[in-house]
Amino acid sequence: MEEKKLDINSLIGFVLIFGILIFMFYQNQPTAEELEAQKAEQEKVEAAVKKEEETPKHETKIVKKTLNTADSTALAGYKNQVGAFGFTKVSDKITTLENQVLHLQIANQGGQIVQAKMKEFVTYDSIPVFLIKDGNANFALNFVTSDNRTLSTSDLFFEPSLTQNEGVQVLSMKAKVSENQFLEYRYEMKPEEYLVDFTIRSQGLNGIFNDGRPITLEWDLKGIRHNKSVNYENRYTRLTYNHDGGKISKLSDSSDSDEESEVDVKWLSYRQHFFSSILAADDPFETVELRSKNLVEEESKDTKFTKEYSAQASLDLKGGELSENMHWYYGPTDAKVLDDYKDLGLVESIPFGWGIFGWINRYVFTPFYAFLSSFLPYGIAIIIMTIVVRLALSPVTYKSYLSQAKMKVLKPEITEINDKYKDNAMKKQQETMKLYNKAGVSPMSGCVPALLQLPIFYALFMFFPTSFELRQKSFLWAEDLSSYDTIFNLPFAIPFYGDHVSLFPILASIAIFFYMTLTTGQTMQMQQQPGMPNMKFIMYLSPLMMLFFFNNYASGLSLYYFISNLITIFIMLAIKNYILDENKIHAQIQENKKKPKKENKFQRKMREMMEQAEAQKKTGGRR
Repeated sequence: MEEKKLDINSLIGFVLIFGILIFMFYQNQPTAEELEAQKAEQEKVEAAVKKEEETPKHETKIVKKTLNTADSTALAGYKNQVGAFGFTKVSDKITTLENQVLHLQIANQGGQIVQAKMKEFVTYDSIPVFLIKDGNANFALNFVTSDNRTLSTSDLFFEPSLTQNEGVQVLSMKAKVSENQFLEYRYEMKPEEYLVDFTIRSQGLNGIFNDGRPITLEWDLKGIRHNKSVNYENRYTRLTYNHDGGKISKLSDSSDSDEESEVDVKWLSYRQHFFSSILAADDPFETVELRSKNLVEEESKDTKFTKEYSAQASLDLKGGELSENMHWYYGPTDAKVLDDYKDLGLVESIPFGWGIFGWINRYVFTPFYAFLSSFLPYGIAIIIMTIVVRLALSPVTYKSYLSQAKMKVLKPEITEINDKYKDNAMKKQQETMKLYNKAGVSPMSGCVPALLQLPIFYALFMFFPTSFELRQKSFLWAEDLSSYDTIFNLPFAIPFYGDHVSLFPILASIAIFFYMTLTTGQTMQMQQQPGMPNMKFIMYLSPLMMLFFFNNYASGLSLYYFISNLITIFIMLAIKNYILDENKIHAQIQENKKKPKKENKFQRKMREMMEQAEAQKKTGGRR
């Protein structure tokens, strides 16, 4: 390899470059006059900074220069350099609106809410509940100008003006072209309310807006995690909206929903389980494009967001100007709070359940539990409510057990029929139905009571996970009745079960096992017919499913099922040992069999169909 030596020409070149730099530095030294001018300018800047620091909290210093049309053309498209059509640029500062329950921060840039904090609530790890923070939300109007230029208010700077009268705070945010030409966002916050009135209007901009192109309202938000189990929280985190004159619809809670186009939308709710961000309009949005993206893939303590919501609504100009009256709601998804805004119907955003189930949940269980918990500990209130519900359903339980007892009494005769006609299924069915008819027993009578209880069970299933009254309320070892209880943390995660052991689901599973042992014992004795479900398998499967399914559910729900099954067991034992007498039931059935029994239309029709089928079978056999 050739050895590198110092090149004399390179050395001379370096010396010359260094000399030139020294000469330029010497030549460009400021004169005494220039030094004096720089010193004066520096003092001026320092004085301005000092004055700005001394500016009151809600006062914003305005840059006096207004950009003209030529300047705006040069600066259009540059974020933070908003000069389109002469909109005034102001300093990028924050204005605070605050009452006893809600803390909002509104930025000059975009004029939008950049922080929304609940003052009375904290997350599972004792951090204040934020619905908006660190850029997780964006609100903007996108419009086309008369020269076909597209602008967004997120790039405009708004000049704030805050006033207060008798506790009502009014913040006017104006993106100005001049004193008489501006786009205004107006926020009005009342004491102790989560609802903030929000008005958008323009003045003197009819020559700037393109009348042929609608203005698009854009609202995006990523739901911030607040609960211990992100999967459980995400199950009740959904985009809900009121449209078409009062219809309530939801986007998917588990998968992505894109390009959902709706008309006449009254309000949009970005629900985050126990808290909601809602935008409501006095005049419904004519068309809205809705999107929801699921951000939760698995249970993880590191997951920060649940879902990503997006909505785009079209706003129409009126006489070339913009005028819209709306409302922001940042607060708890609590029926007691949302009921205060009946004219907007915001309480419908709570997932009470559909149909009669939701009606029972909203108008029976929600107010009843609110009444009990007003003077009882929250866990005791659940127990008392469970006792009342079970006692109210005890007549249905009695009917169900009576039907089982009658079927038990008839078991020897049914066995005799099965043995006699074991080779003729049709005849066996006919004789069995004759026996039921004579004895006055219906095999369906045990199913009807169970069906009558379904609305109650489903309504309670929806009540406990969504009841704000239960949030962060403790009972015994459960720290939060709206979340799972933990008696032991596992060093690993079991699929479909989790990384912890909850005690209330274990107790509920044990109770449901004994309940099913009691109720299915007779059924298993009678159930030997082909095609019937294996009741013994169901008896073991149901408690196991309960154990796995409810390990991550609200402990209040598991507490309810535990107490409910215990009470039901006691009621059925009391019916069996002290109310019903199987000997009397048998004697009554024998008396019924002696009496002539009139067939109803359904029984007669079924008998005739079976006889025709039997006759056709015999005819076919002779052929």
